[in-house]
Amino acid sequence: MNFLTIGHRGVMGVEPENTLRSFVAAQQAGLDVIELDLHLSKDGALVVMHDADVDRTTDGSGPIADKTLAELRALDAGHGERIPVFEEVVDAVRTPLQAEIKDAAAARVLAEVMLRRDLVSRVEVLSFHDEAIAEVARLVPGARTALVAEHYGTEVVERATAVGAATLVLDIRRLTLEIVEHARKADLRIIGWVVNTLDHLRLARALELDGATTDYPEIKRTGRFIA
Repeated sequence: MNFLTIGHRGVMGVEPENTLRSFVAAQQAGLDVIELDLHLSKDGALVVMHDADVDRTTDGSGPIADKTLAELRALDAGHGERIPVFEEVVDAVRTPLQAEIKDAAAARVLAEVMLRRDLVSRVEVLSFHDEAIAEVARLVPGARTALVAEHYGTEVVERATAVGAATLVLDIRRLTLEIVEHARKADLRIIGWVVNTLDHLRLARALELDGATTDYPEIKRTGRFIA
């Protein structure tokens, strides 16, 4: 089985999350896929950041949606890094990407970029928002999509199939064999997040998941030795 190791916001355990520095480090560490998060700026730029505001990860404050790209660029995102836009990440690394839509409004802008840059084969679109996944699937023929869930039961499988998602990205702390078996019957791939400990990695392998999202590049090396 090809078990994927996915860099969470790059390698956020060792570098400033969702920065070009973090994404390049993830690629250099040999991670199979790089995950990132997307919001829209006030002027419609597809910016890479997890939270809806800039307070936690920069030296600024306030909602992303209230700031222009120029204003966001003026902030320090850690070690002098600037908040990147999605296309800069596409150009900075060659590794396949998982683009998580944090704000459903970003779906249409991401779809436009994917079509213009021919990224359908390279970018998988993730979201907690069912409507965002459905919108990308409608706008981008052949797009690969995944439903992300933190609080869920077996019904998450029906949610995923309803919007055409081929993958579930599920909180490893709540994942059960029952849910895995239900997902497999629906031919869904399953990724566990966030896998940062040996116990969680063993669980991911025991449940025969398709991969693990991690903050630390060491999981890539460790995973080779766990059946």
